[in-house]
Amino acid sequence: MRNIHCLILALLFFPSLFGCTTEVEHSTPDDALFCDNIADQVQSVEQLHIATSVSALTDASTHIQYDTTYAMWFSAMDYADTLRGKSENEFRTEMQTRFQNAAELGINTVFLHVRAYQDAYYPSELFPMGAYADPDLNFDPLAIMLEEAHALGLSAHAWVNPLRGPGTKALDEMNRSYQIKKWYDNPDTNGTYLVQVGGNWWLNPAYPEVRQLAADGIAEILTQYDVDGIHIDDYFYPTTDADFDSAAFQASGETDLAAFRLSQTNEMVKLMYDTTKSIDSGCMFSISPQGTMQGNYDQQFADVKRWASEPGYCDMIIPQIYYGFENETAPFSDTVSIWAEATSCEAVSLVVGICTYKIGEEDIWAGTGNDEWIKNLDIPQQQVAFLLEQDSVDGVAIYDYDATFCPDTAKDAMAEQTAAIRSLLRS
Repeated sequence: MRNIHCLILALLFFPSLFGCTTEVEHSTPDDALFCDNIADQVQSVEQLHIATSVSALTDASTHIQYDTTYAMWFSAMDYADTLRGKSENEFRTEMQTRFQNAAELGINTVFLHVRAYQDAYYPSELFPMGAYADPDLNFDPLAIMLEEAHALGLSAHAWVNPLRGPGTKALDEMNRSYQIKKWYDNPDTNGTYLVQVGGNWWLNPAYPEVRQLAADGIAEILTQYDVDGIHIDDYFYPTTDADFDSAAFQASGETDLAAFRLSQTNEMVKLMYDTTKSIDSGCMFSISPQGTMQGNYDQQFADVKRWASEPGYCDMIIPQIYYGFENETAPFSDTVSIWAEATSCEAVSLVVGICTYKIGEEDIWAGTGNDEWIKNLDIPQQQVAFLLEQDSVDGVAIYDYDATFCPDTAKDAMAEQTAAIRSLLRS
């Protein structure tokens, strides 16, 4: 791996903790529904969240950062179990256990989902409290997570979704003090700034005011919390339908819709990156796009090649390569090579996102490789071992905590994989 330094953190001496909270059925709020998958030929909706990690402390800033990233995603969906109905002490204890488990695995970086649907899991003047928290919550989840992660030497990044919004019910009930509610209620901006796609309302990045809200949300976090990074994932344009942004496109005078959308996404990403660096130059900015290069351009209008080859868009790019080695459309090894070739900027690190939730499951979009995860229960281990041998790769990120430590299926196989991955990351 590029720039590898070995460092045994004190956190690795914590005993291995594999217990999970007593599992209860996740109840997804009506106003927090996922949209239909926008690139379902190459990945499923469950593949949205990606982790990044590192492996050697640097002294460039007061932040906890690593030269090699070993990361894990902590999804907002997990708050249905860890946060809702819990006291401050219960939430803190649960997150201590989860972070200790991750650290024992060899993880050095955690992506903490703090904004998923134009909401917030911290006190915010810009966004309402998230639906997975109690309405009368009287403590700050983000502050607690940062405190507990930093106590273990984990680099903690705030993970936000700048464009995906909630469902109609949530917007109808939202307080009018929030900007997204004002746009929803205004007939001039409902359908332009804010557009319904499937079960969710999405912000349209073609408008400067929308891009500014995304940047302001990051500024709010950075001015209040000691986060080590800002992280966004692959929710960019939610549809290829030309109606989504027809008014903005027509007003622009442009003739190529795809090029127009790529430029709007670039403007938004650049503004978020610049905002991050203007407030805290030592804070990392990372992007986790979907795994196939062409899918980013054809489906989500994400200019990932530019972000990976030019400075000023991100510090770390983390493609979600949630595919097996036998995937007919995007075999893992070949896809890693494509991203390695694209990541030519010295200022941008390539960290590869892998998943554990597919173990024992059919991979329905993998073509002839659809039963690979059923036949071979050690694919995550194989992928980590492969990545550690690649000089062009700067780390691995695992999606996600629950799938790794609290799997619903293939529990014995996942326990074996956890032990094997621990050996690889800690060696």
